[in-house]
Order: sequence, then structure tokens, then C-alpha cells
Amino acid sequence: MNYIFKTNSWERYCFPTHINDLIMDRSEAKFSEVFIVIIEPGKAPPIHKHDDTEQIFYILEGRGTLKISENENFTEFLIEPGDIVRIPVSNWHSIMADKNQPLKYLAIDCFGNSKNEDEPTWESHVKVLCKEQNWNFDEVKK
Repeated sequence: MNYIFKTNSWERYCFPTHINDLIMDRSEAKFSEVFIVIIEPGKAPPIHKHDDTEQIFYILEGRGTLKISENENFTEFLIEPGDIVRIPVSNWHSIMADKNQPLKYLAIDCFGNSKNEDEPTWESHVKVLCKEQNWNFDEVKK
């Protein structure tokens, strides 16, 4: 069983909208997974939600705008280094990096008792995501 995960040893997933550097796979823990997200200037992942996890982000570098909603009414918040962002389960959200510099944050997914058993690893989740977004998995996982 692993207790220490080095942030300089990761698997990289290069999505068309952002990069996820997987630090700790969900298969390594009962209720969590950890990665570092990098969003290039002016870019943002698609608006999306997670029905199986609450997310916690610790902003490391750069600035951006969090767009979040429990329903169809979105609210925007400016984020900067040192901020902690909480994305509750089933809330629609996206973060856009400012135009001037990349945004980098530590992301922790917290599954509780609702972990999706159909996606036991991060890679299995990425395959589902790629199918939903019409992205090529072989280009994402280089």
C-alpha cells in the first residue's frame, strides 16, 4: 500500500482544453484521487459536473475565473494562488485561465460512498470522458 505520492512522478493526460498530471489514481485509495491541472492562458475545460465526487482545488499558480452553478444560473468567481475552491457533487462548473498566464492547481476528488465502480481507475474515467467529448484517447494519453 502506498502512503506517499511524489508530485514529480505522474502520468500526463493532455486533453484539448487542459492537462491533468495524475499523482494518485483512484484505484490507490477508497475515497479519493489527486492530480495537478494545467490550463493554458485563455482556455477552459468544457462546462461539466461530477455526480460521484466532490472536488477540492488548491490554486498553485496563475489566476482565473470559476464558473459554477447548482442549476442553470451560473455565478463567476475570480481565483488566485492560495485559494481553495470546493466543487460540490453534481454542480456544473469550469475554470478559465486568465489570458496572461497558465493556471495550475492541485485537484483532489473526494468520492465518499458514491465512487463509480464502472470507472475503477482514472484512465477508465478518461476513456469515458473522451467518448463523451469526441476526443481521441490515444492523443490524450501520450
